[in-house]
Amino acid sequence: MSKKPADNGKILLTADRTLMSDYHRNIFLGFGTCAPPNFLPDWFYSWLFFPPIKTKKGIPEAAPYGLRKVEAQLLSEGFDVLTVSPLHVGEYIDEAKVLGIHVMDPFGLGPASTTFAFVLKKEPYLAQHFRALLATPEIREAKKRGLKIIVGGQGVWQFLHRPKFVEEYGIDCIISGEAEKVVGRIFRAALNDEPLPKYYESTVEETPSLEEIPDIAKPSIDGLVEIGRGCCRGCQFCSVTLRPLRWYPVEKILREIDVNMESGYTRGVALHAEDVMLYGSKNTIPNDEKLIELHEVVAKKCEGIGWSHCSLAAVAAKPKLLSKISEIILQKQAWWGAEVGIETGSGRLAKKIMPAKAHPFKPEEWPEVVRTGMGLMHDNKLVPACTLIVGSPEETEDDLVKTVELMDDLKGVRSLIVPLFFVPMGRLKNEDWFKETEMTELHKELLLKCLNHGLYWINELIDMSFTDKWYRRVIRHFYRLFAGVVKYKVKKAGIV
Repeated sequence: MSKKPADNGKILLTADRTLMSDYHRNIFLGFGTCAPPNFLPDWFYSWLFFPPIKTKKGIPEAAPYGLRKVEAQLLSEGFDVLTVSPLHVGEYIDEAKVLGIHVMDPFGLGPASTTFAFVLKKEPYLAQHFRALLATPEIREAKKRGLKIIVGGQGVWQFLHRPKFVEEYGIDCIISGEAEKVVGRIFRAALNDEPLPKYYESTVEETPSLEEIPDIAKPSIDGLVEIGRGCCRGCQFCSVTLRPLRWYPVEKILREIDVNMESGYTRGVALHAEDVMLYGSKNTIPNDEKLIELHEVVAKKCEGIGWSHCSLAAVAAKPKLLSKISEIILQKQAWWGAEVGIETGSGRLAKKIMPAKAHPFKPEEWPEVVRTGMGLMHDNKLVPACTLIVGSPEETEDDLVKTVELMDDLKGVRSLIVPLFFVPMGRLKNEDWFKETEMTELHKELLLKCLNHGLYWINELIDMSFTDKWYRRVIRHFYRLFAGVVKYKVKKAGIV
């Protein structure tokens, strides 16, 4: 993509402290940012779960992938752009006319955060740090001088529920959706002091083609590299399914891996898609040839491979394919992880809210798909961090009973399973939020099953995650200690 001249004026990009971290090179520790303050001192908990990213003169050695994509787009259009650590924004803000902020869960309204907040009755760390970033004295002073603040990222829908916050902290524009064909126009308007839309949602016509999505120019946190966008399963509670499915060619993926590796930041990669098992496919059936080719070329280049997400149905549909991928990945490591959506143990409810999630199986077969897929993951050393939705619309007592029974069947599967309160998103955005006052005894039993499951597997998962380098073998003892204290407090409270 050729550069075009841009208006004069510096753009700063950043994210709050909980996002500008590489989580001790274990991206799933990022779930710890969803928790509120607890029995550990804030400084120690922060060091355990979201230590500050290393910087040089305030410039982070890596940044969130979504922020890097915006940075790459703005650079390609000729803007003067600099990504800085949130701890060093004050050192650069005087030079800036526009501040762009990347968000994931700015107010703790996401499913994981609302669940943890219910348990501990406090505001999550990620919400506290987002507010603290905007309350930075240097940013407040820069606003008085005319600084424009533009926010984007997966969590922007939450600002619709916090209009007073938007006004109080002087947020000028919120961008929702894929931004490649949008950010240049909006940032240029901000630099020129032109009127900005308060909330801009990119249209279908503004969805970028593969050729219009630039490669990242600088390293992404934990070596995350996108291999495709969109999802074809159409779950009603998910906003990603509203985007068209596109897969990057291998050459584009390798170029971004090179950006991370040539910087010296990492020798590994975390492949990101809503379902890595479906790479190169045109539907919900995995494409053996494409997936194997991708992993073979990536394995030759990288010292380690992780996945962001995969589906149980794709795993259950192609057990031999998973075995082959496992063989490729495990040449250089002992295991790998992925985030996985179980959501319910009820075939009836699955048919209602996620009918294609079980495809190529029938939605009524969903509980068996889960058992099969989870068993295959266990056998192939793929460790899933799973989610369950609590309080879905039309959820019945029988649905809950079936989910509790499914949890019993998954006792022997190496995994974490996190219950999440229903949050209205996607096609269900107009439904009511699940509130703690709606908790029944069955809901509490399900939460307890998930807690016991996690406490059973946690030490093994910690040991698996922190064995590759001497200092990681040292810090794993802190996580074991943390897990031990949690177990003690849970037992003391009479919960287990």
